[in-house]
Amino acid sequence: MDFELSDEQKQLKREVRRFAENEIKPVATEYDVDEKYPHEVMDKAAENGLLGGGLPIEYGGAGLDTLDTALVVEEMFAADPGIGFCVTASAFGSEAIVEFGTEEQKEEYLPPIAEGESVMGAAISEPDTGSDVSSISTRAEKDGDEYVINGNKMWISNGTVGDYFVVLCKTDPEAEGRYNGFSQILVEADRDGFEADKITGKLGIRASDTAELIFDDVRVPEENLVGTEGMGFLQVMQFFDETRTGVAAQAVGIAKGAAERALEYSQQREQFGQ
Repeated sequence: MDFELSDEQKQLKREVRRFAENEIKPVATEYDVDEKYPHEVMDKAAENGLLGGGLPIEYGGAGLDTLDTALVVEEMFAADPGIGFCVTASAFGSEAIVEFGTEEQKEEYLPPIAEGESVMGAAISEPDTGSDVSSISTRAEKDGDEYVINGNKMWISNGTVGDYFVVLCKTDPEAEGRYNGFSQILVEADRDGFEADKITGKLGIRASDTAELIFDDVRVPEENLVGTEGMGFLQVMQFFDETRTGVAAQAVGIAKGAAERALEYSQQREQFGQ
């Protein structure tokens, strides 16, 4: 088995590293200390076609596969995990639309992400529910041709800067089986009853926006349902399977960046006359 990168992949790494060195590293400390979202860097990333790289070409993305995406993530995180996450996660949650959404949803929600006009998020975790996804309590009740959503989501990436979120809800609390009765629903941030409260004071990756989301009788049309009602849990499990590769690439990138900085420092530091 040949593990050598293709010429195209090597070129991709070089281009992303060049962007990270020129646009991310010089301002990384500023955005981390101030805990602010790097809008200016995001604009430059959009100009360079670095947003929504994994989105299909027909919806404005670059159509990158899993390995290509991991290479991009690694180089971004080697420069700075905070801004790197902002750039590589502007389409966070879009996997649900790509895999299960209608053609109308794909045409409406995907192109703006790739163009840098919109940011997306995935709202799964709750104040008392993290890895145990099946224990979420956020509810979405059907009322005519609308869903009415109530609940809280916690530690949501892109929380206060996101334009829309795919929200995991309990749509059938009477469903038999621990993993049944969940659905994913698209919620736009400008809906009445939606509120995002920014979380500050994180230990790191502070340029990345993280928030608590509050849904207070938020109404969305039934057309915002992603895929089949009741299949939300399985959709989220597939989402985790796909994105955990990216999380591994984040860790590799952080380790790579740390090693490079340590090497650079060791070549400059003088001790015991050498």
